[in-house]
Amino acid sequence: MDEVEVVVAHAERATLRVGDVFLKVDADRARLEAEVEAMSLAPVPTPEVLWCRPPVLALAALPGTTLGRLGGPSTGSPAAWAAAGAAIRRLHDAPLPPRPGQAGRDVVALAAELDEECEVLVANGVLPADLVARNRRVAEAALRPWTAAFTHGDLQIAHVFVDGDEVTGIIDWSEAGRGDALHDLATFTLGHEEHLDDVLTGYGKDVDLDVIRAWWSLRSLLIVRWLGEHGFDPFAPGCEVDVLRSRM
Repeated sequence: MDEVEVVVAHAERATLRVGDVFLKVDADRARLEAEVEAMSLAPVPTPEVLWCRPPVLALAALPGTTLGRLGGPSTGSPAAWAAAGAAIRRLHDAPLPPRPGQAGRDVVALAAELDEECEVLVANGVLPADLVARNRRVAEAALRPWTAAFTHGDLQIAHVFVDGDEVTGIIDWSEAGRGDALHDLATFTLGHEEHLDDVLTGYGKDVDLDVIRAWWSLRSLLIVRWLGEHGFDPFAPGCEVDVLRSRM
C-alpha cells in the first residue's frame, strides 16, 4: 500500500501525496475553484485534474523533479532555468484570466501593508531596524504602476518541474490571476539570484532588474513573520532573512 506523505501543511491548506496522486485540501472553496480555472487557461504544462470535490482537489503527479527549493541547491541546468523562463513568458503573454491574483494587489494597499509589517517586525524584535529600513527602501521600486499579465502568483522554484532541460509542469495555481509579471520572476529567482540571467535569457524580454530586486525585499519582508507563525523557518540558510541580508 502507498504511504501518505504530507507535502506541506498549515492552517490554511494542506497537500498530501498518495502514490502518484496529490490531494490538496483547502477550506476556501473559491480558492480551490480558482486554481482549477487557472490551470485550464494557462498555456503551460500543468498537472492533470483527476477530480475536484471541495474541499479536496486530486491531481496527477508530474514527471521529472523540481528545479530546487529556497534555501537548498538548484538541481537544474542553466538550460532548464532558461526553459522555465520561456514558459513563464508564454504565461505572461497569454490572454488575461478573469480574476485578480496575488501578484495584482493594489499598490497603495500593498504599501500600507508593507509599512505596517515593517513596524511590527521591528517592534517585536523579529528583525533589526537597519535591516528592515534598508529593505523597505529597496522595496519602494516595486510599488509602481504595472501592466497586468496572466501571473502564477506564487511561482516558487519548488513549483516548477523539469525533466532534463524541458519544463514538464507547474503546480500550485491557487494565487493565479491578473498581476505584475515581475512579481512572478522575482518569486521564481528568490534566493537563487545566480540563475536570474539564465531565466531572463529564456524569458526573452528586457525587464527592470531594480524592480525584481525590490520584489525580493518586499516579498521577504511580508512573509517572514507568517512563516515563523506557521512552522517554517525564514532564518534557515539561504531563505528569506538571508535574502534580506544580501541587500545590505
